[in-house]
Amino acid sequence: MKKKEGFLIVFFLVLLVVILGVVIYYFNKNKLEETNEIVQEYVPAEEVSDEQLRSTIISLYFVNKDSGEINPEARTININLLLENPYKYLLEQLIEGPKNEKLQKVIPDNTKINNVELKGDILYIDFSHEFIDNALEGKENESKIIETIVKTVTELNEVNAIKILIDGEENKCFKDEEINFEKEFLREDY
Repeated sequence: MKKKEGFLIVFFLVLLVVILGVVIYYFNKNKLEETNEIVQEYVPAEEVSDEQLRSTIISLYFVNKDSGEINPEARTININLLLENPYKYLLEQLIEGPKNEKLQKVIPDNTKINNVELKGDILYIDFSHEFIDNALEGKENESKIIETIVKTVTELNEVNAIKILIDGEENKCFKDEEINFEKEFLREDY
């Protein structure tokens, strides 16, 4: 009799496991079918214009007139302006100065960009002599000039550092010789 009772208990346990397995299978199958329903395409309430499709936001860095800190200025521009030479375009925008009245440019007036070339992840920037001749002297002012340039061009993923040349020559420095350009200026240093 004990064998029969043991057999019945095992039989009912196996039957219970099989029934639970079938219920779980059908429950999961129904959930899977629900998630595989056809999803309707999202249609925006407003059409995106061609101009919006060609726009991107760039960050340029300038000095805050009140705090003296380096702050970004976001600008929406046409992406086509970055296609030919994005590095030169960003530098030209820095030279022009900010749109925000609370910010000021620090790259000296009349500075020209002779050449810009990316070698590896270092951007070689060849400025005209006005870059050092017209710069505000003092290590703090000169550091801010370098920092605005580094932070702006390293917004582009492929640039991690800059090397500054003056009229094609390396190892120049600002007039007061506080900061020289013999080494690269890295993003991580700012």
